[in-house]
Amino acid sequence: MATDTHPSKTGAGGAGHTLRRLLLDNGALSALVVLLVAMSLLSGDFLTTQNLLNVGVQAAVTAILAFGVTFVIVSAGIDLSVGSVAALSATVLAWSATSAGVPVWLAVVIAVATGIACGFVSGALVAYGKLPSFIATLAMLSVARGLSLVISQGRPIPFPDSVSVLGDTLGGWLPVPVLVMIAMGLIAALILARTYIGRSMYAIGGNEEAARLSGLRVKKQKLAIYALSGLFAAVAGIVLASRLVSAQPQAAQGYELDAIAAVVIGGASLAGGVGKASGTLIGALILAVLRNGLNLLSVSAFWQQVVIGVVIALAVLLDTLRRKAGSGASAGGASAAPGSPGKGRKGAMQLGIAVVCLAAVIAAVTFFKSGSSGTTTKVGMSLSTLNNPFFVQMKEGAQQEAEKAGIDLTVTDAQNDASQQANQLENFTSSGVDSVIVNPVDSDAVGPGVRNANKADIPVVAADRGVNKAETATLVASDNVAGGKLAAKTLADRLGGKGSIIVLQGTAGTSASRERGAGFAAGMKAYPGIKIVATQPADFDRTKGLDVMTNLLQSHPDINGVFAENDEMALGAVKALGSKAGKSVPVVGFDGTPDGLTAVEAGTLYASVAQQPGELGKIAVQNAVKAADGKKIDSMVKVPVKVVTRQNVADFS
Repeated sequence: MATDTHPSKTGAGGAGHTLRRLLLDNGALSALVVLLVAMSLLSGDFLTTQNLLNVGVQAAVTAILAFGVTFVIVSAGIDLSVGSVAALSATVLAWSATSAGVPVWLAVVIAVATGIACGFVSGALVAYGKLPSFIATLAMLSVARGLSLVISQGRPIPFPDSVSVLGDTLGGWLPVPVLVMIAMGLIAALILARTYIGRSMYAIGGNEEAARLSGLRVKKQKLAIYALSGLFAAVAGIVLASRLVSAQPQAAQGYELDAIAAVVIGGASLAGGVGKASGTLIGALILAVLRNGLNLLSVSAFWQQVVIGVVIALAVLLDTLRRKAGSGASAGGASAAPGSPGKGRKGAMQLGIAVVCLAAVIAAVTFFKSGSSGTTTKVGMSLSTLNNPFFVQMKEGAQQEAEKAGIDLTVTDAQNDASQQANQLENFTSSGVDSVIVNPVDSDAVGPGVRNANKADIPVVAADRGVNKAETATLVASDNVAGGKLAAKTLADRLGGKGSIIVLQGTAGTSASRERGAGFAAGMKAYPGIKIVATQPADFDRTKGLDVMTNLLQSHPDINGVFAENDEMALGAVKALGSKAGKSVPVVGFDGTPDGLTAVEAGTLYASVAQQPGELGKIAVQNAVKAADGKKIDSMVKVPVKVVTRQNVADFS
């Protein structure tokens, strides 16, 4: 009778149990498989060779950063500096090879050494300075980003062609970033599994005091661990800059959060002692698949954030269930699994606390003031970002006018963070400036800060983008609606009034994006033969323009033209289009930035609707001074725009 019960246990029930164990033992991999299946069912363009390679390219930088972060997390630490270290390393390479005239091979060595040095300093602060790793690497985040800006003066630096091949393909189809990612992954796996330093990481993360008592030189090992993280960050920065063919001083901002998320999704515990390179790779791929698939599905950028957050939580929850199952299986045995239920819950709790604390600290980063105290008129200027040549030129124009007029001008960079810009406006108001110039990250989000300035009787001048639901003394801006119409006519004439096009939008909520888009749409009504097949936001950013355009090309490979609401996104689209740009697919941008004009001259960018950002900054300061003195000014000051093509680009350059 007893033997009759065995077949049923090993039959359907046994198969179900085996499947359940397989899923639970590979939590992150299971989540990735589910995502791949879901995206394949939702989008017929997802499961193609080219698109999967695109996913690999977009995961590469995050994955390389995350491999380095894995070393730190396994040893029970955290590294928040990797994004900034990546940007600094790339900037050092580009500056060394261009401005300093250093041979490219030596510039690469210097860049890698820079990453290692940053990691070494962080490790020294943790091991010998006794600082918490969170604080030590947060300090390095600020230092590395600041040095990157100092070296580059806030401007993108062209990347050496010989290094830019790291962002290209082999044989016209195999992306080099994917190969670099695989190579760095294998190195990380080898270090973790086969070396003395790798075993030391697990020992320190499991119980640092026990590791020390067993004879392990914990302090020296920590130096090596953080130095390795810096090395991987440097490689990631070089790969990222290679993709963009320029070193962006504000590049990789926020990438440290993606790297940490990838490590934790991949099964590592923030409590230390648990983690592996293969899991980290899977975590990075999950994030890349999400963003790629949601782009293909034309999901709103706002909902993309929601979906990504939910999937991250579910992936970590699935891994927690795996750990519980493993612990339950070993209960009553000789030893418990490394990831016990308590430890899994503790790791999940620490992840939540770390993310919340990191967001709070980043939002609280104070702006740096500069200026003299010997003037009577003080003006504060908050720019949405200085990671964009247009706004760098606006700042220079404002500073030149302020110096000429003897004005104390303080310029801050909101880093495209609406909450940080709100903090800057509050600081300007409390410091008693005579007037404020604001270039909004978001026209609605800046409203409360401007209203507070209104209550303090401080006049506010809006620059380039309007402010919603608050009073401004004036708006100094290019005629974005007219510019959008000019862009539509220029592109339509080039296409002969027929074809299909893609539109890359700027940051949602900004008046510049809204007005340029409205003008373009109005202009396109005169050309019924042209169809807009896709419209996606890329936040005025070159990297996002590259990735979004690459994704959209999978769904719409036969497009005839592209309109981007600024030159940075247009240049990203040009990179994604490759040899098609300027030949079979004309791209029209907006702003007339130096890089944009160079691309127009080269023929890769068909045209740009040129503004005068330097003049805009100058006029903004003039009107801010008038408003501070109580003089009457116009409610709107328009700066003319013109279309720049290859025929007239010399007049603008």
